[in-house]
Amino acid sequence: MPEPDDINTLPEDLPAPTDDGASNHLPGMEVPSLSLPSTAGRIVDIASLPGKTVLYIYPMTGRPDMELPENWNSIPGARGCTPESCAFRDLHAEFRSFGARVFGMSTQSTEYQREAVERLGLQYELLSDENLDFAEAMKLPTFGVEGMTLTKRLTLVIRGSKVEKVFYPVFPPDKHPAEVLEWLSRNAKP
Repeated sequence: MPEPDDINTLPEDLPAPTDDGASNHLPGMEVPSLSLPSTAGRIVDIASLPGKTVLYIYPMTGRPDMELPENWNSIPGARGCTPESCAFRDLHAEFRSFGARVFGMSTQSTEYQREAVERLGLQYELLSDENLDFAEAMKLPTFGVEGMTLTKRLTLVIRGSKVEKVFYPVFPPDKHPAEVLEWLSRNAKP
């Protein structure tokens, strides 16, 4: 049985998030042109990318050397960022085979995110929305914990600059990348 604070696994008794309607406005929405710092040391403007982009948005990545926020496991949808990122990593080649690029995004700084990219061996970039510019422009659902404003977990499939599909709420996060891949396989467009 996993340890309750082992960031690499999910406790069996996690509360599932419910659909509060906070993402209902996103399908068909134009993604704003914003400059977001990437863990690859570059600036990414998602709205300017051609083709398909899978952008999974998560609250925060836990680190082995830091405590999770108090009562983190009891917040529906909060726990599971590391298992979700690892599952996207493990399926990365399959996402590429459908012509989709993958990005993760959280409100942590790029420096904080680089540690996760290195530790987890991620082949894709993480984008920092540290100032909540993307979250505010898209009116993404957020929640507060220990003085931080974090985005709720959701995934956007973007074609060009338009949101084509929204996955919200996301649960369980470690199985979610396979769900997105399945959707891509059913909805493959030239």
